[in-house]
Amino acid sequence: MNAAGTLTRADLAESLHREVGLSRADASRIVEQILKHMCEALAKGENVKISGFGSFVLRDKGERVGRNPKTGVEVPIAPRRVLTFRASQMMRDRIVSAR
Repeated sequence: MNAAGTLTRADLAESLHREVGLSRADASRIVEQILKHMCEALAKGENVKISGFGSFVLRDKGERVGRNPKTGVEVPIAPRRVLTFRASQMMRDRIVSAR
């Protein structure tokens, strides 16, 4: 993890390089392929579930009326598709015990 406390693609590739022994180039290619495959599945409308980690789920949100907080004027918000993440119970347990 970098100094900002964010795990990046480069961090994942470096971890593969160190722990599995792949070359840095191969590790980077694998990380990119996994992320590409996940993005393609989500773009096709498929959910992505990684056992022991969590699920990336697509939800369709209907049209609704929102309000501009500054002016109070009501504004229609168009229907859209959103991506949500739900951590697995195993991941939630790990996060709680890591405090």
